[in-house]
Amino acid sequence: MLKSIESSQNSNRLESIDIVRGLVMVIMALDHVRDFFSYTTYRPDDVTQASAFLFFTRWITHLCAPTFIFLSGVGIYLFYKRVDSLRKTSLFLLTRGLWLIVVEVLLISFILTQGYQLTLLSVIWAIGCSMILLAALIWLPRWLQIALSLAMIAGHNALPTLDKVSADNMLVAFLHNSPFFVSEPPILVAYTIVPWVGVMLLGYGIGSWFFYPPTARDKVLQRTGLFALALFFVLRFLNSYGDPSPWSIQERGGIFTLLSFFKVSKSPPSLLFLSVTLGIACILLSQAERIPARAKEILITYGRVPLFYFIAHLALISLTSFLWTYFSFGKGVNLSFSSAKDWPAAYHPSLLRAYFVWLLLVSALYFPCRWYGHYKAKSKAWWTSYL
Repeated sequence: MLKSIESSQNSNRLESIDIVRGLVMVIMALDHVRDFFSYTTYRPDDVTQASAFLFFTRWITHLCAPTFIFLSGVGIYLFYKRVDSLRKTSLFLLTRGLWLIVVEVLLISFILTQGYQLTLLSVIWAIGCSMILLAALIWLPRWLQIALSLAMIAGHNALPTLDKVSADNMLVAFLHNSPFFVSEPPILVAYTIVPWVGVMLLGYGIGSWFFYPPTARDKVLQRTGLFALALFFVLRFLNSYGDPSPWSIQERGGIFTLLSFFKVSKSPPSLLFLSVTLGIACILLSQAERIPARAKEILITYGRVPLFYFIAHLALISLTSFLWTYFSFGKGVNLSFSSAKDWPAAYHPSLLRAYFVWLLLVSALYFPCRWYGHYKAKSKAWWTSYL
């Protein structure tokens, strides 16, 4: 992730970014806790089986990846303005992108799979690949950057996904496809590159908005967010384009028909998925500075150390879930990566358990994040820019 910009402590332009980034990082932990402490045999957004509470618990976390990658693009623009050099920014993106891919493959995969022989290519991989591509894309004219980003976001749903991935079409699958396995070596590609790179490029393209006067900046962010949400509702109602899964009337009742309307595809992220999530993100950015001071302080604490928080929260979730299953059921079980037939007979999903663990986890990480944030702001050590 990008190195925190210390001047954000005194800059309203940047404070809102740290607040919203901190918010989505807190929400993100809920989904990861649910995966390890309340995993189900069916998808949490399956409106034919999931409860409304489970659906909402999963749906709210959809905000996280798009907002985080979008704000990474904004942060790259702010970095460029600070160093005033496309060459330095391009080199920064190349090195950070490669570093994030290494972290995903060697560290995060191990933490999440708890030592299973599987490499997981997820959100950090997608961010790293997007940064490497942005190392070249930032040299393009601004109008072309915006056009390319919107084309990837709005147009990729017209591309077909591959039913079967093979050596002949592997590159296409890595660029744009639903999640797939590579058997040798075992790899789960959970995030492909398009349109995530478009989301990051869009954030870079609108980065100049954060140098507007606060009132003008908030107005343009709010209008953009409302436009994106209006686009979502119109296209979703028409049920014609923007998501591979149309909504439908549900036999379980009107509430589940409504949930079907809001069920949008994340992998790869559809136009409607990105319209609703980035629309909400823009509105949050426009309102972030209006929240109480104490809430600001808490969210900024998390938002300024994103990679540190990301690795720490996954490690803590993985460790505590292993200990919980070991002492509760007599053996440590990775519920997310083991077959349901291997689950302990006494195990039952519980959202109340997941929410309780989530609150404990986020609280436990507050002081380590605050300590590291202060250390990082004062330290001149080269390695702090990588964590």
